[in-house]
Amino acid sequence: MIDRIRECFRRIDYEYSLHALDQSLQRRISVLEVEEAIAAGEVIENYPSDKYGPSCLIFGRTAAGRPLHIHCTTPDRYPVKVITLYQPDPVRWTDFRVRRLQ
Repeated sequence: MIDRIRECFRRIDYEYSLHALDQSLQRRISVLEVEEAIAAGEVIENYPSDKYGPSCLIFGRTAAGRPLHIHCTTPDRYPVKVITLYQPDPVRWTDFRVRRLQ
Protein backbone atom coordinates (compact mmCIF):
# COMPACT_ATOMS: atom_id res chain seq x y z
CA MET A 1 0.00 0.00 0.00
CA ILE A 2 2.80 2.46 0.79
CA ASP A 3 4.09 2.18 -2.78
CA ARG A 4 0.67 3.14 -4.13
CA ILE A 5 0.45 6.08 -1.71
CA ARG A 6 3.94 7.21 -2.73
CA GLU A 7 2.93 7.08 -6.37
CA CYS A 8 -0.14 9.25 -5.65
CA PHE A 9 2.07 11.80 -3.91
CA ARG A 10 4.60 11.73 -6.77
CA ARG A 11 1.78 12.43 -9.25
CA ILE A 12 0.31 15.05 -6.88
CA ASP A 13 -2.91 13.02 -6.73
CA TYR A 14 -3.60 13.99 -3.14
CA GLU A 15 -5.29 16.75 -1.19
CA TYR A 16 -5.39 18.06 2.36
CA SER A 17 -8.51 18.08 4.50
CA LEU A 18 -9.27 21.47 6.04
CA HIS A 19 -8.15 20.05 9.37
CA ALA A 20 -4.81 18.87 7.90
CA LEU A 21 -4.26 22.25 6.26
CA ASP A 22 -4.92 24.00 9.56
CA GLN A 23 -2.63 21.62 11.45
CA SER A 24 0.16 21.98 8.89
CA LEU A 25 0.07 25.75 9.32
CA GLN A 26 -0.07 25.62 13.12
CA ARG A 27 2.71 23.03 13.33
CA ARG A 28 4.80 24.57 10.55
CA ILE A 29 4.90 21.42 8.45
CA SER A 30 5.49 22.24 4.80
CA VAL A 31 4.13 20.39 1.78
CA LEU A 32 7.71 19.49 0.85
CA GLU A 33 8.25 17.93 4.30
CA VAL A 34 5.09 15.85 3.92
CA GLU A 35 6.18 14.67 0.48
CA GLU A 36 9.66 13.79 1.81
CA ALA A 37 8.20 11.88 4.78
CA ILE A 38 5.83 9.93 2.51
CA ALA A 39 8.68 9.11 0.09
CA ALA A 40 10.72 7.64 2.98
CA GLY A 41 7.76 6.44 5.04
CA GLU A 42 6.18 3.26 6.22
CA VAL A 43 2.63 2.39 7.23
CA ILE A 44 2.61 1.86 11.01
CA GLU A 45 -1.15 1.56 11.61
CA ASN A 46 -4.10 0.62 9.39
CA TYR A 47 -7.66 1.84 9.95
CA PRO A 48 -9.85 -0.18 7.54
CA SER A 49 -13.08 0.99 9.22
CA ASP A 50 -12.18 4.65 9.77
CA LYS A 51 -15.03 7.15 9.57
CA TYR A 52 -13.27 8.80 6.60
CA GLY A 53 -13.03 5.49 4.76
CA PRO A 54 -10.06 3.13 4.85
CA SER A 55 -6.99 5.01 6.03
CA CYS A 56 -3.57 4.53 7.55
CA LEU A 57 -0.94 6.24 9.65
CA ILE A 58 2.44 6.72 7.99
CA PHE A 59 5.69 7.41 9.80
CA GLY A 60 8.45 9.02 7.81
CA ARG A 61 11.32 11.44 8.17
CA THR A 62 11.97 14.55 6.16
CA ALA A 63 15.27 15.07 4.35
CA ALA A 64 16.38 17.06 7.42
CA GLY A 65 15.47 14.11 9.70
CA ARG A 66 12.27 15.55 11.19
CA PRO A 67 9.91 12.71 12.18
CA LEU A 68 6.34 13.07 10.95
CA HIS A 69 3.12 11.13 11.21
CA ILE A 70 0.69 11.53 8.33
CA HIS A 71 -2.81 10.10 8.62
CA CYS A 72 -4.25 9.70 5.13
CA THR A 73 -6.83 7.73 3.23
CA THR A 74 -5.74 4.69 1.27
CA PRO A 75 -5.25 4.87 -2.50
CA ASP A 76 -8.65 3.19 -2.97
CA ARG A 77 -10.05 6.68 -2.44
CA TYR A 78 -9.16 9.14 -5.16
CA PRO A 79 -7.46 11.42 -4.60
CA VAL A 80 -5.64 10.36 -1.44
CA LYS A 81 -6.62 12.75 1.34
CA VAL A 82 -4.30 13.84 4.15
CA ILE A 83 -6.55 13.80 7.21
CA THR A 84 -4.06 15.10 9.77
CA LEU A 85 -0.33 15.35 10.31
CA TYR A 86 1.97 16.04 13.21
CA GLN A 87 5.41 15.55 14.67
CA PRO A 88 5.03 12.58 17.03
CA ASP A 89 5.81 13.02 20.71
CA PRO A 90 8.61 10.59 21.71
CA VAL A 91 6.98 10.23 25.14
CA ARG A 92 3.91 8.69 23.46
CA TRP A 93 5.72 6.60 20.83
CA THR A 94 8.50 4.00 20.84
CA ASP A 95 10.78 4.75 17.87
CA PHE A 96 7.88 6.86 16.55
CA ARG A 97 6.33 3.57 15.34
CA VAL A 98 4.58 1.94 18.30
CA ARG A 99 2.19 3.66 20.68
CA ARG A 100 3.27 3.53 24.30
CA LEU A 101 0.60 2.44 26.75
CA GLN A 102 -0.57 5.41 28.75
